[in-house]
Amino acid sequence: MNATSPTPDAAVLVIDMQNGFCHPDGSVPRHLEPLPRMAEVVAANAGLLAAAREAGLPILYTRHVFRPDRLDAPPSSVAAFPADAEPLLRGSWDADIIGELAPEPGDVIIDKNRFDAFLYTDLEVVLRALGIRRLLVTGVVTSICVESTVRSAQQRDFTVHVAEDCTSAPADQHQAALDVMAYIFATVAPWKECLASMLTPPAA
Repeated sequence: MNATSPTPDAAVLVIDMQNGFCHPDGSVPRHLEPLPRMAEVVAANAGLLAAAREAGLPILYTRHVFRPDRLDAPPSSVAAFPADAEPLLRGSWDADIIGELAPEPGDVIIDKNRFDAFLYTDLEVVLRALGIRRLLVTGVVTSICVESTVRSAQQRDFTVHVAEDCTSAPADQHQAALDVMAYIFATVAPWKECLASMLTPPAA
């Protein structure tokens, strides 16, 4: 892909690509179930991020993290894991972004404790300060944190694209979530198509 000058209103938002979800030794694969196609999805995200950085687009990451005492974790999240598990604790390896997609200097990291990355965080404030109006969203889980954040972004009048090949969820949820988002909340396409759209100035 030939890099072009980015429009100042577009950014990439990477949802929860953390060891806890994406690495085979993470808390979700070990205690719940592995997400499908993770090697493929991580590689697709790496390709997207390299191309986006080359083009000069801002990169934002979310991390789904909890206090060590888990007082900020919803009861459903606590109940999903065995009592002796310590998933996604703030500052832990489990909570870190997977090494293949590690943030670089200048990237923005937003910590959250709910599915919707706008809820109880400063994500919207940061996006408005950067002048962002269009978002290219990737990450996991397609049907949970990705969809929740995409819906919330659309309701805040951001124009949203979802890179379908950079997302993952259980097989019985993944495509259904993409279809729902594509119906009204976002444009859903492979990452190269989405990135091309981000590098095209919006219609006047």
